[in-house]
Amino acid sequence: MLNIQRLRSTSLFVPFSVFFLISCSQNTRPMPENKTPAQSSAQLTTVDPATAASIHGVIHFTGSAPAPVQIDMGMDPGCTIENHEPNFSQQYVVNHGGLANVYIYVKQGLEGKHFAVPATPVILDQKGCRYEPHVIALMTGQTLKVLNSDPTMHNVHAQPNAPSNPQWNMSQMPKGAPIEKSFHDPEVMMPFKCNQHPWMKAYVNVAANPFYAVSDANGKFEIKGLPPGDYTIAAVHEAAGEKTQTVTLVPKDEKTLDFSFATQ
Repeated sequence: MLNIQRLRSTSLFVPFSVFFLISCSQNTRPMPENKTPAQSSAQLTTVDPATAASIHGVIHFTGSAPAPVQIDMGMDPGCTIENHEPNFSQQYVVNHGGLANVYIYVKQGLEGKHFAVPATPVILDQKGCRYEPHVIALMTGQTLKVLNSDPTMHNVHAQPNAPSNPQWNMSQMPKGAPIEKSFHDPEVMMPFKCNQHPWMKAYVNVAANPFYAVSDANGKFEIKGLPPGDYTIAAVHEAAGEKTQTVTLVPKDEKTLDFSFATQ
């Protein structure tokens, strides 16, 4: 029965697939040269493990968080064929006072230093017509691999602000081939949306160095391997904005750095 439903669903979306492949599989800004700062001739910085420091903490949320809103996905039966769980808005995900999906990164303190780009791609999946995870982070030049695990078509639309980062808008067939992209410049909370399912939103953060994190379901985070130094650490939420703190790290330091947000 499930296979019959899947075939019916797939057949319903084939005409739409052709339409969107014609209308949306295009870059909306010219692609810059595929060269990142870390791939330039500049000498890469390495951190001595014997002196590496770390910071960890909790992103707190004060006050009453807006109640999650259940999303009506009735416009596309393909969204619920394989996933019958209700889909809720993810703007404020709070668990026992901890705020999830906050991007924490080194805003100042590493200027002029270049670090090796991780070879492992960062995965952004589409399941049950929602992006998973909702907030992700990667380095400049690192590969972002966008998957479509749904039996329906999506249209992935990246909307960067940095002029040198490519804006693109691509259709992706049901369970289709991955889309692989990278970004040239750092950027904070770059919106991703799906043009076919307007409730689908994700935020992609691009860092110039490997020292960043995204708070987990309980609001916790950790950044390891930092060289000793003076830093400005920023915590950014998609709706509640940015908070910053300064910190001095000595060799082998382990500092606690908590942040607090409220609704805006």
